[in-house]
Formats: sequence, structure tokens, C-alpha cells
Amino acid sequence: MAHIIVVGNEKGGSGKSTTCMHVGTALARLGFRVGALDLDLRQRSFGRYVENRRAYLARAGLNLPSPDYRELPELPADAVKPGENAFDARLAAAISDLAPQSDFIVIDCPGSHTRLSQVAHSLADTLITPLNDSFVDFDLLARVDPETGRVKGPSIYSEMVWNARQLRAQAGLKPIDWIVLRNRLGAQQMHNKKKVGAALEELSRRIGFRVAPGFSERVIFRELFPRGLTLLDLRDTGVDQLNLSNIAARQEVRDLMTELRLPGVRVDF
Repeated sequence: MAHIIVVGNEKGGSGKSTTCMHVGTALARLGFRVGALDLDLRQRSFGRYVENRRAYLARAGLNLPSPDYRELPELPADAVKPGENAFDARLAAAISDLAPQSDFIVIDCPGSHTRLSQVAHSLADTLITPLNDSFVDFDLLARVDPETGRVKGPSIYSEMVWNARQLRAQAGLKPIDWIVLRNRLGAQQMHNKKKVGAALEELSRRIGFRVAPGFSERVIFRELFPRGLTLLDLRDTGVDQLNLSNIAARQEVRDLMTELRLPGVRVDF
């Protein structure tokens, strides 16, 4: 069975598609077969990222390891069983197609609550939730007392993950390994960083996720998207000398892949 990695939360702009592309490409570079799906059927940021990559590599005459991205298939009406949700059937068909030829399947979820996102979370072996390092994004996970800063209880997204865990337990599947990424960690606002960090650590013990540092705010991530490249591709595309910021960003990718603790993965790039 392919190991399913779901990247999701219910807020846009947190770096989900960037995370998907770097995780998927890193696994492909390590020699794994990687399938990819984008469940944001409107914006398709991850899908467009992979399409940009295919177009750039074709223009440049390069053959770099890449995820095998697929669209959700359109199904004829008679392929959907009575009482079955059409989106459930499309997602099941896509995974059934990818799973026999994939070691990992990376799934990007939309920044909103949808049926597809809900089902995908119940399929996750590993769940990655990128989070901008602020209490605005933290509110997605939990409610905080404004006076004391103490966590009052889980919020809507955490409850959805809890429900997904319950469904997996009922089906006899292994628990979800949930990692919350602290993205856009800046060098400033140290007091706020400490408060967010303390709240995340408290919440992680209560509802069961691991906290990991993600990607810092860097211009390079925005520059890579139009060509569909990742930080791991730069030397293969003619960039011989990496500046200090790019070297630090590559190390963030290594640290993330190590922190994910994916089965059979030894990070050596």
C-alpha cells in the first residue's frame, strides 16, 4: 500500500502547495515513486506548480525527478453507486489508480472545509498542517483565552482531524501521524514567537500532534513557482553558487523531511 501524505488546513496562504511540491520532489529525488493529487478543484495551486515544472523541464531539455501528478477522474453516472457521493468515488478512483505504482501519494487539500478534504484526512497516514506563526492561524487549531493566553479547547479543524482519527480507528487502520509546521518563522517578534510556541506545545500534548519548524519567509519560494522548481533543483538548472539564504532554505527542506519520519526514508540529499 502507498503511504498517503495529506497536506491541509482550512486557511489559505499557509504554504500548503509549497510544502506539497518540496515533499513530493524530495521523495522522488530519493528514488521513491510519488503520486500527487490536488483536491482544490478551483485554484489548483499544487496542480499548476507541477504543470509549470513539466513545461519548464520540456523547454530546458531536462529530466528531473518529479511527482506523478493526476487530475481527479471524471466518472460516468453509472460508475457511482446509489447513495455514494460522487466526489468520494472520484477520489477513490484516483487513489486506486495511483496506489499500485506509488510508494507515496501526496495530497494537497483546499483552504476550506470540503467533502474531498474531509475524506482525504481520513485516508492520511501522515498529516502535515502548515501554519503561519501567528495567533490568527493558531485560531484554526484552538480557542485561546485572550487574558491568560491559555488554550481553552480545540477549534473546527482540530475537531475534523479528531473525526478522521475516529474513522480510521473504526476501520482498523493505524493512527494518523500529525505534524504541525510553523511556517514563516521570522527573526523578529521574539515575544510573539515564544507565546505561539508555548501554546502549540500545550495543545500538542492535549490533542496529539508533533510540532516542527517549517519554511521561513523567503523570496526564493515565490520565484521558483513559475518554473515549477524546488530548492533541491537549483544546481541541476545551472545555479552553481547558492547564496546563504538558499543554502539555509535547502537545510529547512532536509530538516522537514527528517522530521516527517516517513517509512523507509533516509534523507541524504
